[in-house]
Amino acid sequence: MNLFQLRAFDAVAREGSFTRAAERLFISQPAVTGHIKALEEHYQLTLLRRTARRVELTEEGTKLAAITRAMFSLAEEAQAMLEANRQLLTGRLEVAADGPHRVMPMLARLREKYPGITVNLRLGNAQETLTALTAEHADVAVMTEVEPRKGLYLQALSPSQICALVPSGHEWAGQVIDLGQLHEQIMVLREPHSITRRTFDQACAAAGVIPRVLLELDSREAVTEAVAAQLGIGIVASVEVSHDPRVVAVPVRGEGLVNQHMVGCLERRRELRLIRAFLELAPTA
Repeated sequence: MNLFQLRAFDAVAREGSFTRAAERLFISQPAVTGHIKALEEHYQLTLLRRTARRVELTEEGTKLAAITRAMFSLAEEAQAMLEANRQLLTGRLEVAADGPHRVMPMLARLREKYPGITVNLRLGNAQETLTALTAEHADVAVMTEVEPRKGLYLQALSPSQICALVPSGHEWAGQVIDLGQLHEQIMVLREPHSITRRTFDQACAAAGVIPRVLLELDSREAVTEAVAAQLGIGIVASVEVSHDPRVVAVPVRGEGLVNQHMVGCLERRRELRLIRAFLELAPTA
């Protein structure tokens, strides 16, 4: 079966004219005529009958037209879907992040520019986010302090500064403190696997600062609540500071108190249109 012949027949059946069918298909009228003549001769059928004003379908032509209309309508629907995805009018993007603060503004920009894109966001700790990306459960990921590795494309975002989190009435509120001032201070911190905690611990070890850790908590929200309850001083990255009036973030001076944030994807998937669009909308460092 020759699909070019069926396409020509379908165009004539829809348009009722060889001339308009040729225009629809962007080919010459003799080419349309030749395709249909070959189709009729091959199957020994008369499918079209010319009249003075238009082309009419025979009984066999009417039956075939019902089939070709359905067939080529599905093809046109498939093409429309693929074109929409190619133009980023539709599509689905799987995003992973080790915290909401960096990724949410990026998703807002994506939504503004490409409102037809559906996003599935999964939040987890640093290791869970990296694993989701490398296992291809996520298309792109927003991560902190990721080591370069083969097959992984990383694009730097602006860094964040480690801050002390204190109750709003604390004597340090509104100041900038030195890391040494946290020596032997009672503190409430994230678990040791937290990137922010790890950065803080390394900076303290290098500076000889030994805080008194009263509580280890598994979320930023829990740290905020503990600080608000005046259980101790917390540590938070500058990008994670909440707008809770009960607490104040105080910048800390010292070596090694900076976290580097990245947006990344698998190198071999970097040129996929949805992934490229997301990377292009990411703020540069």
